Amino acid sequence: MTGNYFALATLVTLAMLGPGALGGEGEWEAVGLSGGGAMFNPVISPTDPKTAIVHCDMSAAYLTADGGASWHMIPTTQLHSNTRCRAAFHPTEAQIIYSPSGQSTLKVSHDGGAHWETLNKFDEELIGPLVIDPRQPERMAVGAGKSLRLSADGGKTWQTGKGVKGSFVGAVFVHNEGKAVRIVAGTDQGAFRSDDGGVSWAEACGGLEARELRCLVGGTKDNTTILYCTIAGQEKNGQYAGGIYRSEDLGQSWENANGTGLNLDIKKFDQWAENPIAQYYNLATSDQQPSTIWASNANTGIPPPHHASVWRSDDAGKTWRATFFPDPRYPGCNVAKDYTVVEDGQFYQNIAQMALDPHNGDHVLQIMGGQCYYTNDGGKSWLCGHAKCAGTPQPGCAWRCTGLVVTTTWHYYIDPHEANRHYICYTDIGFARSLDAGKSWMWLSKHNSSPWRNTCYELAFDPERPGRIFGAFSNVHDIPNGNIIYNHHRASGPGGICISDDFAATWKPLAGGLPTAPATGIVVDPKSPKEARTLYAGFFGQGVFQSGDGGKSWAARNAGLGSAANMRVNRVQLHGDGTLFALITARVEGRKFMDDGVGLYRSTNGGQDWQRLTGTAPCLWPKDFTVDPADSRIVYLGLCDANGKEAGGLYRTSDGGTSWQLLTRQGREHFGAYLHPHRPGWIYATLTEDAPSYGLYLSKDNGKTFKALEGLPFDNAMRVTFDGADDKVIYVSTFGGSVWRGPAE
Repeated sequence: MTGNYFALATLVTLAMLGPGALGGEGEWEAVGLSGGGAMFNPVISPTDPKTAIVHCDMSAAYLTADGGASWHMIPTTQLHSNTRCRAAFHPTEAQIIYSPSGQSTLKVSHDGGAHWETLNKFDEELIGPLVIDPRQPERMAVGAGKSLRLSADGGKTWQTGKGVKGSFVGAVFVHNEGKAVRIVAGTDQGAFRSDDGGVSWAEACGGLEARELRCLVGGTKDNTTILYCTIAGQEKNGQYAGGIYRSEDLGQSWENANGTGLNLDIKKFDQWAENPIAQYYNLATSDQQPSTIWASNANTGIPPPHHASVWRSDDAGKTWRATFFPDPRYPGCNVAKDYTVVEDGQFYQNIAQMALDPHNGDHVLQIMGGQCYYTNDGGKSWLCGHAKCAGTPQPGCAWRCTGLVVTTTWHYYIDPHEANRHYICYTDIGFARSLDAGKSWMWLSKHNSSPWRNTCYELAFDPERPGRIFGAFSNVHDIPNGNIIYNHHRASGPGGICISDDFAATWKPLAGGLPTAPATGIVVDPKSPKEARTLYAGFFGQGVFQSGDGGKSWAARNAGLGSAANMRVNRVQLHGDGTLFALITARVEGRKFMDDGVGLYRSTNGGQDWQRLTGTAPCLWPKDFTVDPADSRIVYLGLCDANGKEAGGLYRTSDGGTSWQLLTRQGREHFGAYLHPHRPGWIYATLTEDAPSYGLYLSKDNGKTFKALEGLPFDNAMRVTFDGADDKVIYVSTFGGSVWRGPAE
């Protein structure tokens, strides 16, 4: 089977099901806004310009078969992402794709990305692009650690490029008539050339002002090769130095390619500049048009020509022009608007990574953080690959999912008063709401959102006042997952509780005694007076706060809760019998999990005092808990490994915490358990991070046995939401893969 059979089959599947999973996972569909996380390393197929692949920083990789208009996630059981190494398509065989999987594994697919097999496992992390010789595809180059690795048998075996020093950033295979294959490689310690197919190497840095290369690319046509590289820009004697260089003698000599039209600023244009000196990072060219070179930069200011853009030269760097003008506040905007631009009226800039169609110098796919764009006309106009407007792009419009779902969702809600209203609590993009049962979504602008726009952790609905919703917001994300617990991200920052009276269309912050800290939980006591609701809010690092007047005033309720060193509340729940629960998650000093304060706590008097319930459980890193709605003595708790001990698993107590039973251990980091409201004995267990295979499991026998729901394409599952109108459907919120709607079994 050759040609575009798989691409065609994928398009047919997507047309029937919408953006979703790949390779037989058809019953699962991605839900919500697309984009919003961080994407890396786009690559366009040399055999089919509509096929491309990107990786993201939340463990998944994505394929498009229609040029970037829609995407589908490669199941993480088949392939995990790598943000530092670029995948590669076979130059002539349409169905063959090579890709890193995780840090050090190289995989290959022979069916267009549906299934992947391990080709090789390296002893160090894969770095830089995987480069395939277009004329002799069995030849490959890639970086591993601080060395160049070369293969002459299609990636089965690899040798170190002796004499090449540093971390790999790019390579070019050069074929000239009557000569052996030459290879030029770039690293963060220079450019190197081999004239004997990689057996021996010599430096090729003549004329470069610095040897710390950021990128190296090249193209050969009519026996003439043009190489390009980038180095750091700097101010030198009042002039711009560094930037983009060109060589036409295989690196023997390099000359400056910072031609006219290029941004060569040596000082900040405004306070929003990412760099005071113009910096160029990523380059793209081809064998078809080696004199056409594309480059990306970090901005020295917000308005053009200082902005972060994608630049093009058609004369090997002698003259340049910016092609990417995404901000509608300035003349010449030529980029399709996404939901952030429509709602906020401005574009948030990042450094682009580019993929060039090897056979069409006018076709470029580029990503800027959580945004994806592509041009088919050489940069005259750019289309949006991460957002698809359901109508006319204007404030308040709705957007449909393109399948490029790369951010975290904490909860999925169906409004208890109006079932067509759905809500998603996000990281990075904060919050979204739907008026058509999840078919399309509206994002909140800076004018009507919470003051803390990064993350919404939880919602609570007033049981008697339709439209009144309370939300827990924060500018600190990832609580209670690894980045926070291992101190990779800052754990302190602003946040708070907000109220909405218009079904989450607008939000207003509440104060009156609340700390300005990450708000992780909010609950409403349904038995409290309608005009003076009792509320409970959890704050990371600050404990639990109570309001008895609908949120106008608040007081701490922390007697017996946690410890002076750890008040990291990440979840609060109120049982129907009035029992209040609060979970305090892990705190790490150095590499040690501290036991003070960690655990699940219970209060039977509205938070006036608390008792710890997890004394007999191996509770050093809990993530979430669920209380049986029929009996507050029955509680499920997701725990993780800590301090070298296998504590991870799903636990249950049936006696209010006197004893705990391990129900299942499917991996190192269990997140929680969720009980099907209409199917007694059905327990869903989720794993987030370090899942050895699948992230969602189901028990139909009250926890005696669990079986993976293998159809879910993403392995970092967090919480399960049930559809009250259809008990055969569930929604799964994930750590980095948005929300997935699929079968309950």
